[in-house]
Amino acid sequence: MANHSQLNFQDTSSPIIEELIGFHDHALMKGFSVKDVCDTLMVALAICSLVLYLLTHTLREKLSSRIRIRKTAHET
Repeated sequence: MANHSQLNFQDTSSPIIEELIGFHDHALMKGFSVKDVCDTLMVALAICSLVLYLLTHTLREKLSSRIRIRKTAHET
């Protein structure tokens, strides 16, 4: 059975995943400066904000779509 040092991930299949792995490695790098930490946190905050916005927008549209369907069903 393999131990932890022998386990490896598969090679990436797209350039986006390569960039994500590079960002992850950059974020966990030892001996970084305050500027690197701020840059990493700003990028992480931007990504989280985008995901939160898309999630709320999608859920809001789904809910308003259901309300519109119910109103038109009551009218007919």
